[in-house]
Amino acid sequence: MTNAMRFVPDAPVRTKRYAIGCIGAGMIMAECHLAAYKEAGFPVVAIASRTRTNAEKVAARWGIPTVHATPQALIEDPKVEIVDIAFPPDQQPDLIRHALGQPHVKAILAQKPLALSLGEAIKLRDEAEAAGKILSVNQNMRYDQSMRVLKQILDAGELGEIVFAQIDMHAIPHWQPFLKDYDRLTLANMSVHHLDVLRFLFGDPDEITTLTRKDPRTSFDHQDGITVSTLKFPSGVLALSLEDVWSGPRQESYRDDQHINWRVEGTEGSAKGTIGWPTGSPSTLSYASARTTGGEWVTPKWQTMWFPHAFIGVMEQLQHAVETGTTPALSVADNVKTMALVEAGYRSIDTGRAVRLSEIPIH
Repeated sequence: MTNAMRFVPDAPVRTKRYAIGCIGAGMIMAECHLAAYKEAGFPVVAIASRTRTNAEKVAARWGIPTVHATPQALIEDPKVEIVDIAFPPDQQPDLIRHALGQPHVKAILAQKPLALSLGEAIKLRDEAEAAGKILSVNQNMRYDQSMRVLKQILDAGELGEIVFAQIDMHAIPHWQPFLKDYDRLTLANMSVHHLDVLRFLFGDPDEITTLTRKDPRTSFDHQDGITVSTLKFPSGVLALSLEDVWSGPRQESYRDDQHINWRVEGTEGSAKGTIGWPTGSPSTLSYASARTTGGEWVTPKWQTMWFPHAFIGVMEQLQHAVETGTTPALSVADNVKTMALVEAGYRSIDTGRAVRLSEIPIH
């Protein structure tokens, strides 16, 4: 990196010895989890999915030695120490509970949303604690390189007191087919990345106000298409999270400009950047600080990307928690707080007002 060698954009790999069993053979598992694990040298010993044929194809691609007929059979495999689940949120809780009951399973990595309701997520949190198992949730945007470096800049106080922050998304997600059966769309499945990373950067907010309209491109019935959320933090930070999943036409004759930009402003400096996911490129960051850069803009560089490289950090933090007996960086207890923030956003949509997080009990 130029002029900023002290930054660490990718999480170091400290632990990589625990045997992983993967449940799911869709895009997120095949293109992100397994690509990251292969690069990091994490041992994947088994895979299963709803369709054995799909699991066999993915196993052949990534050199996974065992294909189980069902996810339950994989969970019961005594070789599997960490269960890595990439399944729809209506089916995930039963798999988590089955894993919690296996003596050989040391930890579980689950997808977001953890469950279809905050109440169910709270139950899973408490059941994992009672079982003495580590349950972690894949909030992978915290391991995006620009977000990690931004966090390091903030923690060093280089921008002074933070005044305003913004995540500005104009990009088209690929909605999984199972989402058409649910009554929640963008806030629960896309905004959750941004709301969680704002918590990662600035702590827990006091309140959220969310406005929404339907997305003309999404053919199935939904309430929350385009979403705009404002968050107020105890520190005084005002933050905006915008998810424009329409972002303009998408057709052969139209050259779209999909992007995700972000900006943070403080009393001593500002930082800005991009999230590279929509274009398949590395995320970026530039910052200027009256304290440390003489007011000049500095641009650290890296070659890694959110997808798939962030997933190295996600699995590494869980393996390291198993190795050291410590709480994972992406703990289920912390994720419940993100789910409570999403729940408050939906209550804001329903009631047309700002909703304080104190209105959403999690204990």
